[in-house]
Amino acid sequence: MVQDVKEQIKHTNDYLRKQTIHEILEQFDGQIMLLSKKNRRAKYAKMKEDAYSFFRGSIFLFYYDVTKIPFSYHTTEDKPAWILGDLHFDNLSAFQNEDGDIVFDVDDFDEGYFGSYLYDVLRMVVSIRLVAEKQGFDEDEQDKLVKIYLKKYYQHLKKFLKGDKDPVTRQFTMDNTKGPIKQTLEKLVNRDATRKLEKQTYINEQGERKFNREKTKLDNVSSNEYKEIIKVWDNYLNSLNKETFQGKAHYKIKDIVKKTGAGIGSTGLKRFYILIDGQNENDNHDCVLLEAKEARTSVAAYFCAYNETFWDENDHQGKRVISTQKAMHHKADPYLGYFSIKNRQFYVRERSAYEEDLDTTNLDDYKELKRTLKTMGKVTAKIHARADVDIEHGILDYHGEEEILKAIGDDKKGFKKEMVKWSKFYKERVEKDYILFQQWLEEYFYKG
Repeated sequence: MVQDVKEQIKHTNDYLRKQTIHEILEQFDGQIMLLSKKNRRAKYAKMKEDAYSFFRGSIFLFYYDVTKIPFSYHTTEDKPAWILGDLHFDNLSAFQNEDGDIVFDVDDFDEGYFGSYLYDVLRMVVSIRLVAEKQGFDEDEQDKLVKIYLKKYYQHLKKFLKGDKDPVTRQFTMDNTKGPIKQTLEKLVNRDATRKLEKQTYINEQGERKFNREKTKLDNVSSNEYKEIIKVWDNYLNSLNKETFQGKAHYKIKDIVKKTGAGIGSTGLKRFYILIDGQNENDNHDCVLLEAKEARTSVAAYFCAYNETFWDENDHQGKRVISTQKAMHHKADPYLGYFSIKNRQFYVRERSAYEEDLDTTNLDDYKELKRTLKTMGKVTAKIHARADVDIEHGILDYHGEEEILKAIGDDKKGFKKEMVKWSKFYKERVEKDYILFQQWLEEYFYKG
């Protein structure tokens, strides 16, 4: 009898947490995302790879947990920040901006919403620990890495507030970065502008450029899907920035395919690659490759305070995504737009040859990882400070960096201490949840 009680005590906590994981996965992946069993299997296979992959794929569990904790340094609900919503180590990369500069910045805006800046910071510091753990760094080293990121984040907010730096013009290039980030940027400098186009397309016997379905992860769309996109294409054109619109002939569709394979959180969302004519109607080499990706409601929106102003301005999920990108980037992609097909909402962007994920080759070197996190801290400060730049006409009528620094006050040491302590706790929580998740898969999902 005593032994039974001991076993009951030992396993009850894990059982209850597993039930929480079960309910959240069933609610979000099953009822809200409406993922098929096949798509859920594909997503969970990616999440099974390691604790960091599980963390990336279980963003709803993260928000379920963190929004119930009364952290000391939240901004007020009436003055939220425009947050990326899913800020983690792998959502920053190198690419070419609209001025032709090769920059390092955030690159995934699908979860953009209004909420406390802390949700971005908290998600990032946990990802730092999980990445550092994979690279073999111990707990003390992880503490220092988190502090380095936070220090640069805080310092850069101060510079924006004082006017020493301008978030509108601040960018991170080969000239002001070091280590793996600089190496990643250097890879793009001599890249051919037609590289993406050449990899994904070919010239057929009629001299027309088409998608190469045989050598890529590109599949035919159904005739109904093709017709639906053609039908709503004018809606997309009407959503484009009028100042950069290049005439209707420029956007004439030449081919459409489905894109298979996606990031963990994007599993099950429809994605199309659309080839448009480009600047000169009969010049195949001027074709432009666009991506249309399905957008769903930001996970953060289910847990953060409801913001009427935000939804009045962003009543279309595709518009919400591109509005977030425009708020956080210096120069907006001129192809950013959106459309709907029945009950599915999409955003559109250009697929450029000048895109490169962070070179992780040297991240097992502590010095190189420190350099990387210093820049990531600065980038985070920039996106939080930049979204309010158009105070006269934008959604925010106050400066984000001012409100964030007001929330931290004169207690930057306390701020860092709380983030370091909490990130350690939650990183360990993720690792335990990862084990429970695998058990849940075997005990319930695969049998279901």
